[in-house]
Amino acid sequence: MLMVENVDLTPNPHALKFILNEKLLNIETRQYAEKDSAENDPFANGIFKIDGVVSVFYMDRFVTIEKSPDANWGQIQRPFIEFLKSFDKNLIPEETTKPPTEEEENELLQKINELLDQKVRPALAGDGGGLEVLGVDGFRVSIRYQGACGSCPSAISGTLMAIEGLLRKDINPSIEVVAA
Repeated sequence: MLMVENVDLTPNPHALKFILNEKLLNIETRQYAEKDSAENDPFANGIFKIDGVVSVFYMDRFVTIEKSPDANWGQIQRPFIEFLKSFDKNLIPEETTKPPTEEEENELLQKINELLDQKVRPALAGDGGGLEVLGVDGFRVSIRYQGACGSCPSAISGTLMAIEGLLRKDINPSIEVVAA
């Protein structure tokens, strides 16, 4: 039975990270910025049925839930815990391994992802979020924040500049990072 082992605050005042007792996914991350996008995922869809939930992000052994500014955590936490107790983890859609795209074969993109895996993604995961590289066009790197990071004010400015500075220092001084 799925259970919450711990709850962590995130830098986003409207998001909490719920650490679970079992893995949900091994490799993938799943981000749902609105209810309609979770239609084919019974796990995320069930969480969206809780009044006040505006986004769901999950990976590994945690779920980050973002609430609407006018909702309170008391109306979300108890229903979420009850949902977990009755949810069959086998209903979570299987992970798919995607064949490498041309971009993934691109040496620059590989270097960027390796560096992000080592120095950035663990910190973001610690705060209930993630980061996806959408693509590279020349030296312009397009990224998308996930989970708590997706709507956090510091992700839009400070974190973005820090990531750009890291990539410029360690990979190429011409790199520009933009949030999608």
